Amino acid sequence: MLAIRLQRLGRKKVPVYRVAVQDARLHPSSGRVVTYIGSYDPHTKKATLNKEKAEFYLKNGAQPTPRVVSILKSEKVTVPKWVRQPDNKKKSTRNPEKLRKNQPKDAPKAKVPEVDETTPAEPEAATEQPAEPVAEPPAEAPAAEAEQEAPATDETAEPSEESTPEK
Repeated sequence: MLAIRLQRLGRKKVPVYRVAVQDARLHPSSGRVVTYIGSYDPHTKKATLNKEKAEFYLKNGAQPTPRVVSILKSEKVTVPKWVRQPDNKKKSTRNPEKLRKNQPKDAPKAKVPEVDETTPAEPEAATEQPAEPVAEPPAEAPAAEAEQEAPATDETAEPSEESTPEK
């Protein structure tokens, strides 16, 4: 099966394409081309085609790519009915209201709520809790206090080596 496709030429960032007819199983840059039927410059949108050759290969079953179909139509080449037409769907943005260009130009920035002195603010309401919460001490706490008090009485009686200051 034959394909009519674009073969890229030109230097970096300046493409120019040849319209080539070749075997559909081969890569466009393989070099094994049946014939070249024209060229296309995407910068100027200028296409040059040999219309007789293009119609001949289309009648004999060559399948053009969607971009080549649009080039053939712009050059007024008759395209058979069985050729797939490119989809001309309108691309839509998902959330156009979020785009910067659709935002009002005089839009105020995020408003910070002003605090009235007459009404208490939320953080102040959180500080109006009792000064010290009433909580029961853990079960182990009395035993720990008893141990701390016992060495304290011993230290007052006679100082130990651990409590003497080092020089």
